[in-house]
Amino acid sequence: MTVRPTRPAAGTTVDHRRWWALAAVTTAQLMIGLDLTVMNIALPSVQLDLGLSGPQRQWVITAFALAYGSLLLLGGRLSNLLGRRRSLLIGLAGFAFASALGGAAIDPAMLLGSRALQGVFAALLTPSVLATLAIAFPLPAERGKAFGIYGTALGSSSGLGVVLGGILTDYLDWRWCMYVNLPIAVAAAAGVLYAVRPSPRASGVRIDLVGALLATSGLMALVAGFAQAETDGWGTVTTIGFLAFGVVALTAFMWTQSRVAAPLLPLRVVLNRRRAACYLAVLSLAAGMFAALFFLTFYLQDVLGYSPIKAGFGFLPLTAGLMIGVRLVSPLIARVAVRWLLVPGMLIVAAGLVLLGLLRVDSNYFLQALPVFLLVGLGTGFVLVTANSTATLGAGQDTAVAGAMVMTSQQIGASMGTALLSTIAGTAAADYLAVHPGSGPLATVHGFTVASLGAAAFLGVAALSVWTLAGPADGQGRG
Repeated sequence: MTVRPTRPAAGTTVDHRRWWALAAVTTAQLMIGLDLTVMNIALPSVQLDLGLSGPQRQWVITAFALAYGSLLLLGGRLSNLLGRRRSLLIGLAGFAFASALGGAAIDPAMLLGSRALQGVFAALLTPSVLATLAIAFPLPAERGKAFGIYGTALGSSSGLGVVLGGILTDYLDWRWCMYVNLPIAVAAAAGVLYAVRPSPRASGVRIDLVGALLATSGLMALVAGFAQAETDGWGTVTTIGFLAFGVVALTAFMWTQSRVAAPLLPLRVVLNRRRAACYLAVLSLAAGMFAALFFLTFYLQDVLGYSPIKAGFGFLPLTAGLMIGVRLVSPLIARVAVRWLLVPGMLIVAAGLVLLGLLRVDSNYFLQALPVFLLVGLGTGFVLVTANSTATLGAGQDTAVAGAMVMTSQQIGASMGTALLSTIAGTAAADYLAVHPGSGPLATVHGFTVASLGAAAFLGVAALSVWTLAGPADGQGRG
């Protein structure tokens, strides 16, 4: 086991404002994370106020994830072109503007457009956040602690978003789920202006327009296909067309990246075994984690009869589990082989999904649901902190893109997992109803259990693949 240095190496400059920079960019990323879930519980109020149709309602959530996940790679390259500090400020200003626009929405088109615009500016912001952390914390010991704090904010944002959405909707108005971003963005921007030093634009950076078009359209098509499958099914012409186009476009994208002078995604980023293992781990984790949160939202409200606020607070053990995971894994990042951190985290989440698969209509929250939240949070803490720190380590000029790939993997995994597992759950519930007519809650829970056990099996297979792919390299400094 390699002993890591605790003091700067010769020629290494330590920024004395680095912890303030960490606070600023973590606040920015927390804002984005909150927006992935803060509107979920507000949807019934939004639908009533703006007259959204059923299909339009789901796009309040999907429009943000669609723009965000599909544009992250382009955002990483633009971050290099503009400079980290400038990208952070533009991203924060744009996100705040889009949030104000959404809060003032007078019709569905205005709201959906603002949600997509939030995703566009979030895609510029996130790569700059990760690049700032990677540059500000070059020492392994501090790096683990910094990414631990960042991972806590990132992982806990889903649960906190649900709680915040319930509180704002019940006590103020659904529009405050959008307006709340304005003071957060102002605070983060002030921190960036104070603590993040201006950086020169990277010389010779060019935008691969063909690659950007193929990657963006391919990822958008995949996410749209998964979202479409949730409502129309997997066998419709629209769903198949979206998915087929996505696969073809992404295949063409990978082919072009090996043949252009300035690729959007240099293949050396994903051909590094440790980074590739991180991306696979995050994608697989997100598929299981976000599906679990989706099922638990409906389980708590539709089966156990919780109010939106009570259901939101029911998610808090997820944050507690995540904080424990972050605290356990952060000191180990510089010392332990990557696969010894990623794989246990994935298996812990798989164990949580197995418990979710054992829930029944009359299950007790504290005895049977709460452990699911704790295990999913604990495993998520292990994987996200390790992946974000490892993917950006030693990436040099590719740091922003390498970091963006972590979030891209998460968004695509979340979309794929939620759509696929929701379809499985719906099919299983329909089959149960055909045999047992009139058993609504029983059928719903049966669908959740079948899908959850399937997700647990998938994570087990994925964990084995990550173990093999990551290799036995010791710590982050080797391999």
